[in-house]
Amino acid sequence: MERRKFLGLGLAAVALAPVTLSALDFRAEKPDTWTAHKVQDAIKALYGDAKITESGDISLKIPKVASNGGAIPVNIKTTIDAKTVALFQDANPESAVAVFNVVEGSIPEYSTKIKMQASGSITVVVQDKAGNLFSVSKKLEVALGGCEG
Repeated sequence: MERRKFLGLGLAAVALAPVTLSALDFRAEKPDTWTAHKVQDAIKALYGDAKITESGDISLKIPKVASNGGAIPVNIKTTIDAKTVALFQDANPESAVAVFNVVEGSIPEYSTKIKMQASGSITVVVQDKAGNLFSVSKKLEVALGGCEG
């Protein structure tokens, strides 16, 4: 019985604790980003006309050849003091894939799987706290028929 009281009080304390996490709804705030057909148009809709610099401080790991275009693993990591990390691709009708809002003190490292209907490029854009933009891009071959060749 004591264990139930402890768990009940613990859950009540968690429920009453102030929540400091928040998420921005980039789909509502920047709707043109999600309907853009070209990567550059999606980046412009999200960040405006800011200059983008290629950076070696962004790690983008993807396979060179994906045997299944329906589940391509993408790993992103950066040492930049990031505000946002955005992921784009140029093989599907809409270019924007995801935008991550980096919470203060967190490590900007993301792993996801994306879908690409054909071979193309994957681009990551990192916005730092000062508003500067950095990017990295890699090409990816999607094997037709799932046979890696």
